Amino acid sequence: MNTMKSFREILANAKNVLILTGSGVSSESGIPTFRGAGGFWRKYQAQSLATPQAFEANPSLVWEFYEYRRRVANEANPNKAHEAIAVFQNRKLKEGKNVVIVTQNIDELHQRAGAKNVVELHGSLYKTRCTVCHEISVNKNIPICPALRDKGSPDPRMISDIPRENLPRCQKENCKGLLRPHIVWFGENLDEQILQQAYIAVENCDICLIIGTSSVVYPAAMFAPQVAQRGIPVAEFNLEVTPATRHFE
Repeated sequence: MNTMKSFREILANAKNVLILTGSGVSSESGIPTFRGAGGFWRKYQAQSLATPQAFEANPSLVWEFYEYRRRVANEANPNKAHEAIAVFQNRKLKEGKNVVIVTQNIDELHQRAGAKNVVELHGSLYKTRCTVCHEISVNKNIPICPALRDKGSPDPRMISDIPRENLPRCQKENCKGLLRPHIVWFGENLDEQILQQAYIAVENCDICLIIGTSSVVYPAAMFAPQVAQRGIPVAEFNLEVTPATRHFE
């Protein structure tokens, strides 16, 4: 009880709050994590499709996978965790305080719940990046292009054979390059500007909340330890013990 009272008091007085979130926040909304056993789409380990090499080898397959993910996210609704975080953030903002949400999620459910100032470490399902001119665009159309209509079924019997020229294309008249999901794939570096926003939040916070993340994916896994090294309180909200689990002090 004393620990909870201490936590409530520090949280109430905090002027710069950092909230780190991961896939656990969205699991109640039905968003698959694709991690661990059972993390398959069709016959593929989902993580094996989230690489530049997979996209180069078979962009039709990768785009079908992400069309499936876009559709699932689009049909999902923010859950009570998203709503509670948004309510808390907006209340703090009205008090003249600051709350930054740094998320590993790509589903934009935080924003749909009403959250602001969300730093998306790994990109968004609703953004694309041209492989030629590198322009980043927002695209919330479902399907993202006519060729992907009714595609993306997880049925392992399905075959991906959409011609490359029919996949999503850059809308710039002098480009028309092949688009890819604006997602940080395995083997890729995080966007420097996004990472800088996260580091600023880490350096400026006076309390850190870890919610729904296993704290094993870098660089996000280092944020809470960096905060704790400065003597800043860190509180974890997870259903299971994770490598970041500590007693609140």
